[in-house]
Amino acid sequence: MPEYNSAVLQELLDGCLKRNRRSQELLYKQFYGYAMSICMRYCKNKEEAKEILNDGFLKVFTKIESFDVSRSFKTWLGRVMINTALDHYRQEVRHDIFVEYEAAEQVTVDETIISKLSHEELVHFIQQLTPSYRIVFSLYVIDGFAHEEIAERLGISVGASKSNLSRAREKLREMLSRLNIDNYDRVTR
Repeated sequence: MPEYNSAVLQELLDGCLKRNRRSQELLYKQFYGYAMSICMRYCKNKEEAKEILNDGFLKVFTKIESFDVSRSFKTWLGRVMINTALDHYRQEVRHDIFVEYEAAEQVTVDETIISKLSHEELVHFIQQLTPSYRIVFSLYVIDGFAHEEIAERLGISVGASKSNLSRAREKLREMLSRLNIDNYDRVTR
């Protein structure tokens, strides 16, 4: 979907600046799906994603004056949602251990299997990863952060970020290979 009609979006943003509840509601409804798709990648289930989504929109409404209108609102909203998910992660899962290895092996995931999955199926597999693997995988692979940025945001070393990415890829590869075997077993019966 292209960026929401710029005149209508500007009107909604102006209304949000004035704390107009109707403008906030319309902005929320318009970007709910986009924001939820981001939150789902960082959470283990839909309920947690909704909590992060609502916290994220609260930040949007309280910090709307910091949005630079010369930039894409959707990009700014995406960053707010990612940062909110990371804040949630830091609050809820402080005890999760980021494993560090000097030489984290690179594991590749079969792209042909991934290309056959729907977005929902792929998100489902990502949600099955441990929180640390899920966060690093989403930040690096989907949102394009560098390991240095991930390390800084999560308070871990670059090596830990690389290791968690490698392990996340390995877990996904295992899940996808099981899926492939399960599908093969169903077809051959």
